[in-house]
Amino acid sequence: MADTVVHDESGSRFVLKRGDQEIGETVYETREDGGIVFVHTQVDQELQERGLGSILVKGALDQLRDATEVRIGATCPFVRRYFDEHPEYGDLTSR
Repeated sequence: MADTVVHDESGSRFVLKRGDQEIGETVYETREDGGIVFVHTQVDQELQERGLGSILVKGALDQLRDATEVRIGATCPFVRRYFDEHPEYGDLTSR
């Protein structure tokens, strides 16, 4: 069963789903200027260390790249590290 990343706009989060089960989330806040700041990322404890957090963040960033032109930042250490390790997403932080 494939994992999918779903944008839950009303919950200000992106959810990693496996079938109908939520196995992870990355939560964001919207700034006054319309930008987005990721504040927390979490994957079910028994599924950690399998690359699922990276799948989640990549899916979220890809969807935001396609859907918005706002500047994206992160106070979440996991997302900040993801930006550092994936310079191809640097354009999202400089919009």
